Amino acid sequence: MTGSSLGALGGKVVLASSSDEAQPPRNIIDGNAETFWMSTGMFPQEFIVRLAETTGIDQVTIDSYNVKSLKIETNTLDTFQDFQSVAETEFEQTEGQLQSNAISLKGTTASHLRFIITSGYDPFVSVHRVSIQT
Repeated sequence: MTGSSLGALGGKVVLASSSDEAQPPRNIIDGNAETFWMSTGMFPQEFIVRLAETTGIDQVTIDSYNVKSLKIETNTLDTFQDFQSVAETEFEQTEGQLQSNAISLKGTTASHLRFIITSGYDPFVSVHRVSIQT
C-alpha cells in the first residue's frame, strides 16, 4: 500500500504539548504539506495520534522543519498510556526546505503513535505532514 495521511485513515491527534490557533495540531494529519503544527519553543515537544483501529505499520514518513531528534513510541491500547519505543532518529538540517524522513517500523502494530521531538535546530519546529505505509 502507498503512504496515506493519518487523517484519511481515520486518525486523530489526541494530544499535543503545545498549540496555536493558527497552526492547530490537526494540521499534522490532514495530508497537506502547506499546513502545519508549530511548537511554542523548548523541548521536548510531543503529539499523539490515535488510529481508527489497531494497524500494522511498515513505515512512517514525517515532513518537518528544524527537527533534530525524534523518538516514536507506540501502544495497542484503547488509552494513550504504556508506550513502547520503536524508533529514534536524527534528521539532517535543511535550509529553506522541508525535511522529509521515512522511518522503518516493520513489524510494528499500533493503535496510538507518540512522536517526541527531543531537540531541534531552532527553538521552534514545525510538523507539516505525517503519513504511514501499512
